[in-house]
Amino acid sequence: MKTELLIMAAGMGSRFGGLKQIEPLGPNGEIILDFSVYDAVKAGFNKVVFVIKKEIEKDFRAACGKRIEKMIDVDYAFQEKDDLPDGFTLPETREKPWGTGQAVLSARNIITSSFAVINADDYYGRESFEIIHNHLISDSEMCMVGYKLGNTITDNGTVTRGICETENGYLTKITECGGLDKNSEYPMDTIVSMNMWGLDTGVFDFLEEQFPLFLKENINEPKKEFLLPTVLNDRMNKDNKKIKVLSTDSQWYGVTYREDSPGVSAAMQEFISKGMYNFK
Repeated sequence: MKTELLIMAAGMGSRFGGLKQIEPLGPNGEIILDFSVYDAVKAGFNKVVFVIKKEIEKDFRAACGKRIEKMIDVDYAFQEKDDLPDGFTLPETREKPWGTGQAVLSARNIITSSFAVINADDYYGRESFEIIHNHLISDSEMCMVGYKLGNTITDNGTVTRGICETENGYLTKITECGGLDKNSEYPMDTIVSMNMWGLDTGVFDFLEEQFPLFLKENINEPKKEFLLPTVLNDRMNKDNKKIKVLSTDSQWYGVTYREDSPGVSAAMQEFISKGMYNFK
C-alpha cells in the first residue's frame, strides 16, 4: 500500500541563511529534514511531498531537495498567501500564508493516498514514523502521534504545545498552551501534539469547505491562521470522525532557541555514531 508523507516547509521563507530549519546538525551538514525523511523511508513511506513557497523552490531544491530525492520519490506543493477560494481578494496587510490548514490544502491535487503530516523543523524519532505508518496501512481512522510533554521541553526557554484530552485512546479536545516548561502546571506525562498527523484524502474536502468560512471571519486579520489542529477538531465534531492517539516515548528535538542547537547537534551525531543513520 502506498503511503505518503507531507512535510510543511513553507515557513522557511525566502532567506535561507539564518533559518533554524536548515541549521546543519550532522557531521556532513545534515539538517533535521534529512533525519526525518531517513526515518520515514525506514518506516516504509513511499513518497514525500514538500509544501513550500514557490519563491524558494530553487533554493530549497539546492539546499536539501536534491539530497532527499536520492532517498525517496519527492514532489512539491506550493503554499501561497494569494491562493484563495473564488470570491476572496488578498488584503494588502497579509504578509504570510494562512497557516497549517492551508498548507495541507495546497497538496490536494498531489496526495493520492492516506498520508502523514509533519513539520519541517521537528525531529520526531523513528518509532513515531513506524507507528503512524503501521496505522495508515491497517486502519482508515485519522490519527495523531501523542508525545509526553516532558519529552518535548527545552532547557532554554518556554514552548507552546497542543495539550490533548483523550478518552479510550481517542482525542476529544486539543488546546494550544504557551509558556510551558518543566515547572508548568501540567504533569510531564501529559500527552501533547507535535503536529504529526495521519489523515485520509477525505480531509481535503473538509478543508475546502472550511477555508472559505475561516476567511469570511478573518480575512482582514493579518496574523490569523487557518490551523490544522482546529480544523481537525471541527471535523471530529461535524463529521463524527475519530482521531486515534498513538502514544510514543520518543524524544522530540528541535531548535526552538538558538541555544538549543549544540544539544540537538550532539544528539544527532550520537545517533549517527550508533549506526542509526547512514547518509552516504
